[in-house]
Amino acid sequence: MEFVLGGLSAVGAGVFTNPLEVVKTRMQLQGELQAKGNYSVHYKNVFHAAYTIGTKEGLRALQKGLVPALWFQWVVNGTRLGLYQLGDELGLTRNKDGKTNLLCSAIVASTTGMVGGVLSSPFFLIKTQFQSHANDKSIAVGQQHQHTKMIPAFRDIYRKYGLLSFWRGSTSSIPKIGVASLVQIPTYLKTLEFVKSKQIFQERSLMNPFCASMVAGLLMSLVMAPFDLMSTRFYNQGVDANGKGLIYKNLLDCGIKIYKSEGPLGFYKGWTVNYFRLGPHTLLNLVLWEQLRYYYHEYEVEHPEIVKWSIHGHFKK
Repeated sequence: MEFVLGGLSAVGAGVFTNPLEVVKTRMQLQGELQAKGNYSVHYKNVFHAAYTIGTKEGLRALQKGLVPALWFQWVVNGTRLGLYQLGDELGLTRNKDGKTNLLCSAIVASTTGMVGGVLSSPFFLIKTQFQSHANDKSIAVGQQHQHTKMIPAFRDIYRKYGLLSFWRGSTSSIPKIGVASLVQIPTYLKTLEFVKSKQIFQERSLMNPFCASMVAGLLMSLVMAPFDLMSTRFYNQGVDANGKGLIYKNLLDCGIKIYKSEGPLGFYKGWTVNYFRLGPHTLLNLVLWEQLRYYYHEYEVEHPEIVKWSIHGHFKK
């Protein structure tokens, strides 16, 4: 059930934040391996990018890749939040007094995030390639992939490049999600504890998780930005007949090429839209997670006759 609750909360958040994911992907691919001033700027900022995509391609284009994006959210967050909660129930994330232990929580969060990154890689690949594609060639950036639907895209990639091709960018996405989880979950929980301890708002007020989410979203967007950009570049690049990337060989090669061509600020392309996305997404995801777990717990209390399988593998009433 923890996996289901984590997945549901992420899917709910993903529906609202997917347009920002489309904008972020386009901005990260703009001027790929080119110095500033040497390429056409189709997307000046988050607002201009959203306006450009909406007017040139239609409003529906702002929800490109929604289906694989929601599958990605379901798998990655269902896994990392579900496993994190199991680790919390096993006492791996807290001190003896029951408070969140930052170091232990960070280790558990990072590990569960990387597991989620491995399992969700195929969906992230399809999502990225859908969102990078522009119907209007005048605003196209990066490699353009001609997918129409998710299942045919999976089938086409599998036939051409084999099963392992779905994980060709995992060397960038696994560290990205690991780092994101390492920062997001402990920061959220520790900030939530702090806000509640000060009794600024009522115990069940949504302002408590709201404040915690905005802090966690800010820190996460700063830390994961370089990994997120490299991940987008990796998954979107063209490949040869053997499924090998045409531009980037590995994470180190990608980082060196971006630094040499675009400078250190190149790693933060699309950072503002990333925060505009991660702030609301963290808020919606973790608040929904908190609320779903609360109501599920209430349901368990009201229906004690339900047989539940515990984490120790024993049946209990």
